[in-house]
Amino acid sequence: MKRLKNFLFLLAAVPVLAFASEASLHLDKAPVNLADQDSLQRGARMFVNYCLNCHSAGSMRYSRLQDLGLTEDQIKDNLLFAAEKPGEPMKVGMAKTDGKAWFGATPPDLSVISRSRGADWLYTYLRGFYRDDTRATGWNNTVFDKVGMPHVMWSLQGEMAPRYKKEGEHEVIERLELVKPGSVTLAEYDAMVGDLVNYLVWMGEPAQLQRKQLGLIVLAFLAVFFVVAYYLKKEYWKDIH
Repeated sequence: MKRLKNFLFLLAAVPVLAFASEASLHLDKAPVNLADQDSLQRGARMFVNYCLNCHSAGSMRYSRLQDLGLTEDQIKDNLLFAAEKPGEPMKVGMAKTDGKAWFGATPPDLSVISRSRGADWLYTYLRGFYRDDTRATGWNNTVFDKVGMPHVMWSLQGEMAPRYKKEGEHEVIERLELVKPGSVTLAEYDAMVGDLVNYLVWMGEPAQLQRKQLGLIVLAFLAVFFVVAYYLKKEYWKDIH
C-alpha cells in the first residue's frame, strides 16, 4: 500500500515538474494571425521548401491549401515537389530508418506540432539555433538542448554564436549574437519564421477560424432564443402564477 501511495504521488508530480521546466524557459511571442492569408501563403512556401524535406505532414493534403486562396495550378507549379497530385497528403520521401540513422531520431510528423508544442515554442525554437562544434550536426538550440535537427535555414539567418553569463557556479547562455550574416537580415528572418509558424498553427486546425465564427453565431442564436423562450414561458404559465 505504501509503495502504491508513493507511485501515485510521483505520477501526480510529473505534470507539475514538467510545468515548472517549461515555466523557466523564456519564449518569445509568435506573431500568429490566421486571418492573414498572405502570411499563410508565405508560410506554406517556407514549409514546403525547408521542412518537407525531412518532416512529413501526413494529415494535410496539398489541395487543402486552396483554403488559403491558392489555385490548383499555383499549388502544382510552386508547392507540389514531393507528390504528383494535389489530392495527395504531404508525405516525405525519406525513409524513417534513414532519418533515425542521420539525426539520431526519426523526424516527427508536423501535422499538429503547433498544438503539441505551442506557437511561441516553435517561434523561439526556430530562431534559437547556434553553432556548436561538439554536436554531430554542428548545431545546437537554446530551446531544445542537444537537438538532433540541423539548422536547415542557416543560409537565411546566418550563423549565431552564444554569449554566456554566470549564474551561481554555472555559465548559461545570455543571448545569441550574429557572427556570420545570412542572405537576409535578422528582422527579415524573424518575419519569415513568423510566417512559417503562422502556417503551422493553421495546419494544426485548418477550420479553426470557421469553428470560432460558427461558435459566435451559435452563441448569438442561443441568446436570442433565450429571450423568446423566456417570454413564451411567461405566456404559458401566466394563469398559474
